[in-house]
Amino acid sequence: MSSSRVSTMCRAALVSGLLSGMLVPLAHAARYHRLTGSANGTYRIDPNHSLAWFTIGHAGVAVVVGRFDKMSGTYTFNSAAPARDEVAIRIAAASIDTNFAMRDHDLRGPDFFNVREFPVITFRSTRFQPKGAGAGLLYGRLTLHGVTRPVVFHVREIGAGPVAALPKPWGGYLSGYEATTTIRRSAFGMAAYAGMIANRVHLHVNIEGVRTAR
Repeated sequence: MSSSRVSTMCRAALVSGLLSGMLVPLAHAARYHRLTGSANGTYRIDPNHSLAWFTIGHAGVAVVVGRFDKMSGTYTFNSAAPARDEVAIRIAAASIDTNFAMRDHDLRGPDFFNVREFPVITFRSTRFQPKGAGAGLLYGRLTLHGVTRPVVFHVREIGAGPVAALPKPWGGYLSGYEATTTIRRSAFGMAAYAGMIANRVHLHVNIEGVRTAR
């Protein structure tokens, strides 16, 4: 082995050792914990840290998981006046992803989401009913496949507070929530392949928002 190659390998090992020595203390410098600041305020949904996803029975033997990769919206939370709470979410129907391109193509078609005619899925709240600290029922109207129906989400606050560690454009005063509900797809005009695909769909929405106003 040439002396230059040995020298290069030594330098690489030295750099790797130095980096490891730096990263280990940083990784253990803080303990992960839930932020418990006030969630009051108006927030813009961070699409890079938020996700809408669902589970649905397949063929009577399994469960398929799907998600939507493009979501936007806003929400307002006021612990002293829940009647003022508002949530508005927009989801690009064509951004559906079930980890199977052929199935995704079918789901975008006329038998299911029909994304050409109905490109956007929306949810707009009508009221929030607190159910203990950091939890409650969010009532609203879901528009899917051109059909609008009332739904109720079970909401749980994950945390809230200032986050400075994230690089721009992320970070700021953040809050996050998890919301779940169950719908019947047939109620939204999507009844195709009833013998192969379950009618009940379990919806999950994980939200992280950046506060834009107190």
